Amino acid sequence: MSLKNEAQSGYGTKKFYQEYVSGMSRERISKELTADTDRLKLLYKEAVADIERQQGQQLPGHIKFMRLFSDLTQRLNPTRRLAFGVGSVSFVGHYLLNFFGLSEFIFFSGLMLPLAFSSMFLLLLVELLEKSDVQKEIDLARDIQLSLLPGTSLNKDNLEVYSFAHTAKEVGGDYLDVIDTEKGTYVIIADVSGKGLSAALYMVRMQALVNLLVHKEQPSPKDLFLQLNDFVKSNSKDKTFVTGCVAYFPNDKEEFEYVRAGHNIPVYYSRERDATFNLKANGFALGMTSTNMLNQHLEVKRFHFKPGDSVLLYTDGLNEARNERGEEYGEERIESLMEIYGSLHAKTVVQKIQSSLEAFIGTVEPADDVTFTCIHRPESAESPKLIEEAKEVG
Repeated sequence: MSLKNEAQSGYGTKKFYQEYVSGMSRERISKELTADTDRLKLLYKEAVADIERQQGQQLPGHIKFMRLFSDLTQRLNPTRRLAFGVGSVSFVGHYLLNFFGLSEFIFFSGLMLPLAFSSMFLLLLVELLEKSDVQKEIDLARDIQLSLLPGTSLNKDNLEVYSFAHTAKEVGGDYLDVIDTEKGTYVIIADVSGKGLSAALYMVRMQALVNLLVHKEQPSPKDLFLQLNDFVKSNSKDKTFVTGCVAYFPNDKEEFEYVRAGHNIPVYYSRERDATFNLKANGFALGMTSTNMLNQHLEVKRFHFKPGDSVLLYTDGLNEARNERGEEYGEERIESLMEIYGSLHAKTVVQKIQSSLEAFIGTVEPADDVTFTCIHRPESAESPKLIEEAKEVG
């Protein structure tokens, strides 16, 4: 055990240097340079490339520069835009006057370079402070979002649920909920199109509606998705769509009812057969079509769920996670892990998948939200093994 020497807490050059270079690892610098380059490419695409494509010809160099400069400065508020303009003009003016030998005839030429530096420095300082405030608000939003997620685990006499969730950005668009009612348990997983704050806000709205509908009406999985589709389609200007799965586990039956709306196909492990199966079911993503059309194509499936069986629901952030070589984690790995560990407790299954994923991606941060949950029916002392083959009922 190491103890910190608090007597050496003075602030000197060494302390300043350590704070300044903290976090400057090669991997992080490379990642952030790539992100900044992508932002500049997007800026160029919006300001120049899209215009050139529409007009079918290349823009002159000075027009490209003016469009880029205008698009960049429009992202500043008027006051900061003025400061940026004054700083830019002062900087360019200083060197032009010196180049043409006119600086000695302009009495304030000696102030132009300090004015340019001061304007840019103050502008940078204000932008950094604002970014810090925005980051605090995003951190608060993340805390709120995480507080709305269900508890990591649910344990009942005949059902175990354990979940894992990791957001790729500060806030994410994956939705996971486990709702226990008097008659049974709903497990809902969904993926809102897009990432970041907008997807997270949409997810929070969906969660509130799902909990309201379940506690008020206790609908079937299909009815729940049909009502959610009305919500997603309620704004004709909104192009958001949502993929998802709902599984309902009644307390008095050894089966579950399940619907899938364009989402990743869950993996079912049968203890009797000691094998895994993909739970295929037809259905459009929510928001992709009208509720009447969804009602016709959303397929309801029922499966036996005997002691020792497990079901894994997950979002595409799991199977599409990539390692340093650009390889995907893949559905085959998920199915193999379920085949090996599917008979174990839900918590063990989730931890095995989490460990496997972490070992696979190494130091690479997931590009998308990663969410998965395992539902397991534990074997009781009275029925140590299954006597009925798991098969599709409806």
